[in-house]
Amino acid sequence: MAAPRCGCQLRSQRRPVRCAAEGDQASEGPPDEAPSTALAPVPEDLQPQDRQEKTALQSFLYPEEEELPDDFTMPIWDHLDELRERILIAALAAVVAILICFAFSKDLVVFLEAPVASQGVRFLQLSPGEFFFTTLKVAGYAGLLLATPTIIYEIVAYVVPGLTKSERRLLAPVIFGSSILFYVGLLFSYEILTPAALKFFVEYADGAVESLWSIDQYFEFVLILMLSTGLSFQVPVIQVLLGQFGLVTSQQMLSQWRYVIVGATIAAAVLTPSTDPFTQMLLAAPLIGLYLGGAACVKLVEKGKQPQGA
Repeated sequence: MAAPRCGCQLRSQRRPVRCAAEGDQASEGPPDEAPSTALAPVPEDLQPQDRQEKTALQSFLYPEEEELPDDFTMPIWDHLDELRERILIAALAAVVAILICFAFSKDLVVFLEAPVASQGVRFLQLSPGEFFFTTLKVAGYAGLLLATPTIIYEIVAYVVPGLTKSERRLLAPVIFGSSILFYVGLLFSYEILTPAALKFFVEYADGAVESLWSIDQYFEFVLILMLSTGLSFQVPVIQVLLGQFGLVTSQQMLSQWRYVIVGATIAAAVLTPSTDPFTQMLLAAPLIGLYLGGAACVKLVEKGKQPQGA
């Protein structure tokens, strides 16, 4: 009986075939004697398709080893002592600044009365001690603003040793940009927004009632309006952080412009203590402009991340 052909018979039985180097004859063998046909594992650095590039958010949460700061161990009690010292320094700076501002509180009151001083508005003290507590409030706000650089420095000095190198590079522009935008918001509120809002109220009441305002309620209105305006000017900083972490792209930001207009109008209505639409629109318009400017900054960040020649 003729022997079966090697090719088809052995494939049908699913048995491995071992071919001789010098001849054409195929020899059969058990599976454990057959040489392995599996490829050797490719080194990790040669498998780019299996290595998914980290997103910016993943890099922030799980930094690479080379991004970590130099090893430096400190007992937990030393951390708490350092935190206590920095809190004390920040609090002391705030108290000193508030005392200095309180010494010039009457000058600060005159400065904040300037937006309506030329419109014939008179201020009254409606209860004993109202002006005293008003000056305390004004000195407190002004003192905190004056002590803000020291407070920020103490916070940064405490957290910087635990940040990665990329986080440290991001920290300075964020703090600088946030501070500039906050003070620009205060200036915008004092020079444009507050005078316009107060002028609206004065002209609306002209001919019907005499403008005699409570000094406490006036400063509560002005200080809240200035503070809310300064905080609302932080929109570009939030956008840049979201873009840096890869959560939102500039195209996505620009594609939502209709919702931005509605959201800016609602935010202006919530942030402004007045109810007139003119003041709300004065705040909504800069918010929309800041949002578009923040989207442009995110676009620049995206271009900076792209490799050269891409």
